[in-house]
Amino acid sequence: MGHLKSFFMLLFLAITMLPAVTFAGNITAIIVFGDSTVDAGNNNYIPTVARSNFEPYGRDFVGGKPTGRFCNGKIATDFMSEAIGLKPTIPAYLDPAYNISDFATGVTFASAATGYDNATSDVLSVLPLWKQLEYYKEYQTKLKAYQGKDQATETITNSLYLISIGTNDFLENYFAFPGRSSQYSVDLYQDFLAGIAEDFVKKLHGLGARKISLGGLPPMGCMPLERATNIGTGGECVGRFNDIAVQFNGKLENLVGKLSKELPGSILVFSNPYEPFMQIIKNPSSFGFEVAAAACCATGMFEMGYSCQMNNPFTCTNADKYVFWDSFHPTQKTHRIMANFLMNNTFSQFL
Repeated sequence: MGHLKSFFMLLFLAITMLPAVTFAGNITAIIVFGDSTVDAGNNNYIPTVARSNFEPYGRDFVGGKPTGRFCNGKIATDFMSEAIGLKPTIPAYLDPAYNISDFATGVTFASAATGYDNATSDVLSVLPLWKQLEYYKEYQTKLKAYQGKDQATETITNSLYLISIGTNDFLENYFAFPGRSSQYSVDLYQDFLAGIAEDFVKKLHGLGARKISLGGLPPMGCMPLERATNIGTGGECVGRFNDIAVQFNGKLENLVGKLSKELPGSILVFSNPYEPFMQIIKNPSSFGFEVAAAACCATGMFEMGYSCQMNNPFTCTNADKYVFWDSFHPTQKTHRIMANFLMNNTFSQFL
């Protein structure tokens, strides 16, 4: 049994550390919806405290520039765009430094701290998922004016649509405030969120999307913030949060199977980050990391956003040694490994 486990670990390492496969010519653009895992700076342009457009965020980005990505550098969608051969980074739709010529090959409508549930986005006044879809409709109008109707239709049809959202619904809403937890059991809340996901995918399909990836939850109980507040366990992962992630991922995977049969001409995939991310957390040294339980920024236990400050004496000097950048978000290196895994596995269906 031990030899078999070692074999699968080595196989996993080989897959994730390989360069991502290329999709030259098959994907015209990457269109992104979601939360801080895929926000490239939209929150910089709305009135919210959920921002990261200041140092030390972005210190390993091109030019050391803090962009609004909750990371020390690039995020997974940037690496995916680069692997597909489109461009090295995906810009935020609300960033005035970019226009439709930039967005024609990739754009993110994502907003940090949002969720499927409108009540989640209300917590820090960020873009709800329905608003992201409204911006996408606006984008389509601009794209048709820029490319012409026929080419724009081809772009829309052959784009890869990525949805990465859901963690905040549980950690920053359901378990943080009494509202939803007084209305729903955990299981029924999962069903409520899955219903919103289903409606969103159907609306995307109705707008012409055909290559759609619905992303699952990571092992959210192993985020440094959750471990630091897991008093009495010595900083272990919060098991019930991880169990919820697994359960919800199962519902999303079933949803993808159902919609694949219902939506004509679509290629739907479920992108599950849970197991590869858990392997990184359990075996950090195998991936070249030294620290998985704490983050690089400040004490590495509680800080994110404005509490992640450049002058904190505890902030690490080399983020590549850390799985997490702040108490909630992965480092650029982790994003790269996860992107490679998804490109080499899940997204091979779009070839």
